[in-house]
Amino acid sequence: MVIRSINLETVCGITSVLPKNGKPEIAFAGKSNVGKSSLINALMNRKSYARISATPGKTQTINFYNINEELYLVDLPGYGYAKVSEQEKARWGQLIERYLHGSDQLRAVLLLIDIRHTPSENDRMMYRWILDQGFEPVIIATKLDKIKRSQVQKHVKMLKDGLSLVPGTRVIPFSSVTKQGKEEIWELIKEECFPDDPADGEEEADGK
Repeated sequence: MVIRSINLETVCGITSVLPKNGKPEIAFAGKSNVGKSSLINALMNRKSYARISATPGKTQTINFYNINEELYLVDLPGYGYAKVSEQEKARWGQLIERYLHGSDQLRAVLLLIDIRHTPSENDRMMYRWILDQGFEPVIIATKLDKIKRSQVQKHVKMLKDGLSLVPGTRVIPFSSVTKQGKEEIWELIKEECFPDDPADGEEEADGK
C-alpha cells in the first residue's frame, strides 16, 4: 500500500457524535499497551503519528485516520486497564459498542493480542463480544520480536486455544520492530475494503 496522505480526521469522545463516513473502515481493538498505536504507525509508515504512550489507558477516544482519501483506520480505546474506574471502563465500552453498532462502513475488526501471554479474561470477553456484534475478528498477535522464532507456532496455538477461536479465524503474528506481518495485514485490509480492485503492484513509499 503506497501511503500518499494521512489525516487524523475525527476524534470522538464519550459524548461525541460518531461520523457518518463514506469510505470503508478497519477498526483496531485491544487491551491497553498491546501495541495498537505502534501497529497503526507501522501501517502508515510513520514513527509517531498515532500517539504512543507508556501510560496504559491513555487512548480514551476513537481516532479516525483517513488514508489516501480512500479508507479509515479506526483506533478504538484500549480495554482492561486496572487503574481506570469501573464507571470509566463502562463508558469506554459503551463508546466502542456505539461505534460497532453504528458504523455503516466498518469492514473488519482487528483484535490485537500479546503473543507472549495466554489471553486474559478481558481478551476473551472482547473476542466473544465482537463475535456477538456480527463480526469475525482477525487476531493480530503483537510483540512478535519478543519471542524466539522457534516459539511462534506454540504461542499462536496458545492464543487460539485461549480465545477458543472459531475455526478458520485468521491469526497474523506482527512486530512493530521488524515490521513482520505488516504486508499481510495490508493485504487483508485491501481485500476487505476493495475486494474488486486488482493489486496495484506499486512499491511502498518511504515514510517520514
